[in-house]
Amino acid sequence: MSEKLNIHCLQHVTFEGLGCMEEWILENNHNLTYTHLCHNETLPDPDKIDVLIVMGGEMSVHDEVDFPWLKAEKRFIKDVIDANKKVIGICLGAQLISNVLGGTVSKNKDKEIGWFPVEVTAPDLPILKNVPKKLNVFHWHGETFSIPENAIRLFQSEGCLNQGFLYKDHVLGLQFHFEVTPQSMHEMTMAGQNELTDAKYIQSLDTILQTTQFIEQNNRVMFGFLSFLLKV
Repeated sequence: MSEKLNIHCLQHVTFEGLGCMEEWILENNHNLTYTHLCHNETLPDPDKIDVLIVMGGEMSVHDEVDFPWLKAEKRFIKDVIDANKKVIGICLGAQLISNVLGGTVSKNKDKEIGWFPVEVTAPDLPILKNVPKKLNVFHWHGETFSIPENAIRLFQSEGCLNQGFLYKDHVLGLQFHFEVTPQSMHEMTMAGQNELTDAKYIQSLDTILQTTQFIEQNNRVMFGFLSFLLKV
């Protein structure tokens, strides 16, 4: 029987939740708690959690004036990483991790919104053992992160060089959304549809919502990452 873990999620906006990760966490009988930063909820004691998952959001890591809780969140993420806890960051979450590890977050040349392929850049890493060398994933970002020192770049796309990294085998950052479900994709798209302008790496509302055939594969990869990192 696997160890029961205390998994904590930092959620920045109501429309970007855990997606398929919540299903995996509950099916494996782990404890799941949240801090909804969009509601100014208090961060927990880092000693009381085993795993931290940091989700996405429409704000930038640099928006501390508009979102003052970002300062405390960054300190919290750094404390959890320094305590050698497992940490997973998705989209903004990955950018926050890069930022607290000394990396930079900056505007990407192009926005990526919709389903576009990424390529594996470190195929020999055990965490990527069962991941296809190229696969279509769901993107929604206008900024990008640098790969932190002592981290390994995992993925790249035509529109964005740095799409993921693994830091010291216990911190995973992903720019895109393996966790997306039909419901979460719909919620994100409805909330951000004003961003769906005519651009090279931005798909239309209908194209996004009709592209569901890759979700099952994406979720399997996410489940594999969770199993690998949490040793289930």
